[in-house]
Amino acid sequence: MGLAIAAVALAWSPPCSAFDAPPTTALASVRQPREANFLGAVGSAEVHHVAHWIVGTGDNGGLPFAIIDKTAARVFVFDRTGRLRGTSYALFGSARGDDTAPGMGTRKLSAIRPEERTTPAGRFVAQLGRDFEQDILWIDYETSLSLHRVVAGGKNDHRLERLATPSPLDNKISYGCVNVPALFFDQVVLDAFTGTKGIVYILPEVKTIQDVFGTTMGG
Repeated sequence: MGLAIAAVALAWSPPCSAFDAPPTTALASVRQPREANFLGAVGSAEVHHVAHWIVGTGDNGGLPFAIIDKTAARVFVFDRTGRLRGTSYALFGSARGDDTAPGMGTRKLSAIRPEERTTPAGRFVAQLGRDFEQDILWIDYETSLSLHRVVAGGKNDHRLERLATPSPLDNKISYGCVNVPALFFDQVVLDAFTGTKGIVYILPEVKTIQDVFGTTMGG
């Protein structure tokens, strides 16, 4: 129990409290593009770029959305307006790559080779559902890709310990699904996606942001 509490405390960092912004003129609001509101939370340059692109273009279609950064091992959940709901460390597929191996939605875990255990990059329409009587966020139902509470895994996986470390280098351990602390799933993911679909953006680790989303860093 103590280990689980420590893992959640280290892995989940809620956004900082919002503060009242100074009043702006109508002209200023027209000139300034709409941007995501991180509420002071720190993320990679890629996360900030994609979040601002999503909000500025309305790519989320007025739905809540999540950005998953495999390189930094972080998940960021936003409401439909682009305001951060929470961020957490997470676990990902053990293999490096941005594509899904053929037949992933119909194969048993024992049949998935180590090099096929990737968390694919891309834009996905996600929705809450159930699997083995547990709440999960289906990222891509056809390929059995989901975001869910951290599971025990194999006896040598040590998933809670991996979530608790400050380094992202040991967070690649799953068969492809995204594992987050139970408290983060219950208080952030469920709250954001209950009663609505949402969009999940998984950033690439081999391809470029432009390859996956069509938006250029720095452009």
